[in-house]
Amino acid sequence: MTTVLKLGGSVITDKDRAETVDGESLERAAAAIADAVSDSTETDGGLVVVHGGGSFGHPAADAHGVTTTAGTDDAGAVTEIHAAMTALNGFVRRALLERGVEALPVYPLSLAARNQGGDLALPTESVETMLEEGFVPVVQGDMVTHAGRGATVVSGDELVAELARGLDADRVGLCSTVPGVLDDERVVDRIDSLADVESVLGGSESTDVTGGMRGKVETLLGLETPASIFGLEGLEGFLAGEDVGTTVG
Repeated sequence: MTTVLKLGGSVITDKDRAETVDGESLERAAAAIADAVSDSTETDGGLVVVHGGGSFGHPAADAHGVTTTAGTDDAGAVTEIHAAMTALNGFVRRALLERGVEALPVYPLSLAARNQGGDLALPTESVETMLEEGFVPVVQGDMVTHAGRGATVVSGDELVAELARGLDADRVGLCSTVPGVLDDERVVDRIDSLADVESVLGGSESTDVTGGMRGKVETLLGLETPASIFGLEGLEGFLAGEDVGTTVG
């Protein structure tokens, strides 16, 4: 059973303080992942971890005016944003490695690209081989070259969707700062279409160049595999195969 899990940038960083890791939350997430990998009952087909930008990638991208659609041909800007994300990837992998998880980095800047229509192409052969060899790929939100626009942001949510399709994933989960999609304070159990929850979807309170909760739901609705959106308190349950948070699709 192959699982694709995203750790939201807002979960593992302090999104209101530039390039600051939320150590307690990252440690908790890493511990849950390590337990699941060591058990391997629910992840015997491999686990792919994707992480968002949080206070690392988003402020850097915002400073250069780039988003998933607005690009730049400034190599220095691309390198700066990529370096910020690579630094966060290092923190995530270190937390996993310290718990015995054989984590390896995956940098979409070197793998993926967008065509002129903005469609993302992400070859998955290297990730598949990592999984076959017992590694846990850690994929970062990143910059990617974009035909006609230089380079644009690729969000963790987009990467989750592409990896889920390319790997034919059995389970997909997004770990967020909220226990699911909320209608006031109530967790919405299931979303089958955007119209179901359009009135309650909002953006991010912090700098976010990738679309916030609405973007997550729209992306996940395009998958054949139902996905879950849940909070950090639901991570262990998700990795154990339980239904947690909001199911999308």
